[in-house]
Amino acid sequence: MAIDRRREAGGGGRPLPEENGSVPGAGGGGSAAAAPPGPPPANATGAGAEIQAVPVPPPAAACSPLLLDYDGSVLPFLGGLGGRYQRTLVLLTWVPALFIGFSKFSDSFLLDQPDFWCREADGQGNWSGSLAPGHANHSGNGSIFPPPGLPTPAGGNASECDCHEWYYRIRAGLVQNVVSKWDLVCDSAWKVHIAKFSLLVGLIFGHLITGCIADWVGRRPVLLFSVIFILIFGLTVALSVNVTMFSTLRFFEGFCLAGIVLSLYALRIELCPPGHRFMITMVASFIEMAGQFLMPGLAALCRDWQVLQAVIICPFLLMLLYWVIFPESLRWLMATQQFEASKELILQFTHKNRMNTESDIKGVMPELEKEIARRPKKVCIVKVVGTRNLWKNIVVLCVNSLTGYGIHHCFAKSMMGHEAKMAITHNFYADYYTMAGIALASCLAMCPVVGFLGRRGGLLLFMILTALASLLQLGLLNLIGKYSQLPDSGMSDSVKDKFSTAFSIVGMFSSHAVGSLSVFFCAEITPTVIR
Repeated sequence: MAIDRRREAGGGGRPLPEENGSVPGAGGGGSAAAAPPGPPPANATGAGAEIQAVPVPPPAAACSPLLLDYDGSVLPFLGGLGGRYQRTLVLLTWVPALFIGFSKFSDSFLLDQPDFWCREADGQGNWSGSLAPGHANHSGNGSIFPPPGLPTPAGGNASECDCHEWYYRIRAGLVQNVVSKWDLVCDSAWKVHIAKFSLLVGLIFGHLITGCIADWVGRRPVLLFSVIFILIFGLTVALSVNVTMFSTLRFFEGFCLAGIVLSLYALRIELCPPGHRFMITMVASFIEMAGQFLMPGLAALCRDWQVLQAVIICPFLLMLLYWVIFPESLRWLMATQQFEASKELILQFTHKNRMNTESDIKGVMPELEKEIARRPKKVCIVKVVGTRNLWKNIVVLCVNSLTGYGIHHCFAKSMMGHEAKMAITHNFYADYYTMAGIALASCLAMCPVVGFLGRRGGLLLFMILTALASLLQLGLLNLIGKYSQLPDSGMSDSVKDKFSTAFSIVGMFSSHAVGSLSVFFCAEITPTVIR
């Protein structure tokens, strides 16, 4: 999946170094540019001797290859990742990952479907004291209808949902959540799925739109505005007056959260040399998962969903300081040929690292002085279609990430079951930490696999495991189900359920790695100007 590099226009010359980001083939000149400048031919003048041919202007000189080779010249001059200032900036990209983890997994607590029943069933609402978990009748939507020994209202599900006051037992450590506040049960249960879907849709649109904006105006402005607006929308979510307002604001919260995630991801990768990118990215993933593991304790401390939402969003206030302490991506500035800003930032790096500019053996600063008057050059994402292989690789990796994350949710649904009785346990925390533990194990396994097999080999291995888990779950379980119908087969539905759980765990493990590696691989092969 290497990026094709065009040779210089002179033909047969050495290819330009893979810069810090121009799109291959996007800057080719026309035939006029290829014509060498020179005096007009002798027959260029006609009968009127005063009319002279206008000389062809010389083509724009190509940018210095030394400045385009960011990893080979500019980054070593700044000390690579060994510089104190660079390490500080990488650390600053890790810290918000904890807050991002809180926000991404808040739906499990804000929108958890509680056990519920009607308080008016016996005319006095005394069922709350008589209900025991071991004797409860769990329905598919989490409701608990009358336990044995109490009168059951006649009329089926329609009459059971005909209630004016519900009693809830929330399993996620909260006294009240969104479902219990607005009675999103029975006929209103579909609104819970819309509310969950709104955050995901916001994340999808946010990644697409804020990514294009970040390539055009820079990573730092997108990060700042995303932080400002997530504070506005996130805190307003806690003040929602109905579920429609809640779902709408959650969409915009997800949109802004995507801007923060994407900006930090790009800044983190662009700060590091290629050899350190994967481990730097994995550390951020582990910190984000720490937020996932700490989320139940945070919910238990807050007790109310509005307080929990405010506590999740308020730490982003600290990121307002990033406008002062966090610079723009130097790699992006060099890729877009903003050399004046690049020079100022390089001097800032050398000052923070207490380096001497005389150590510039390759002559980066003199070359930068020569190119400082060059106009900035920005590239639109649509120009990637003009490349031969790059756009195909990007599309393939995007489809891989979509498939990996999509099938991950399918495996999770299969493992937990379509109904409460199919879950591994009836304990919310056991199910939650099972999912988190599988994701953690997947990230831990990625580190040695990628270390030994590389990006492409590791991605291929996890894709094979995902395909095998999916095929075995579809084919083998159907075969087991067929033979379990025979009286002397010795197989039962419990055997099928155990196999299904095992294949789902393997599938979740490998599909999470497929999604993560596809995103990382795509970010690495994509030029900086359209990353």
